Amino acid sequence: MFYFYSGNSEHTSMNTSGMTPATIAELYFECWAAGDPEPLRDLLHSNVTFDGALGSTRGPEEFLEGLAGMFAATTSNVVRLRLASDEDVVTWSELQIGGKAPMQVANWTHVENGRIVAVRATFDPRPIFA
Repeated sequence: MFYFYSGNSEHTSMNTSGMTPATIAELYFECWAAGDPEPLRDLLHSNVTFDGALGSTRGPEEFLEGLAGMFAATTSNVVRLRLASDEDVVTWSELQIGGKAPMQVANWTHVENGRIVAVRATFDPRPIFA
């Protein structure tokens, strides 16, 4: 079963107990907007992985360090669409880094037992290098 979520919902609490994969993904993007990945720490599986067009990480420390760098470089990241199932969430967003043209990004987050196990991001990075 899939659930549909559109962007710009109002998630006001950082309480992470009992969160669904969709609310975990929502918190992930709220942390991005705030420029602070630290609230995600308790939601990361001990073997969390990230793979994307610009790099890969393994484990919570590398994951958070990679996010901090990406968050710091981000000018804006507007969520356009979110689709969720019981363990997977795909978020489509429009990411802008510095003064470069915005990029359309698909971010897949896999959650098991309330923990982020894997994140995969795909996008065309050419605007970054233009």
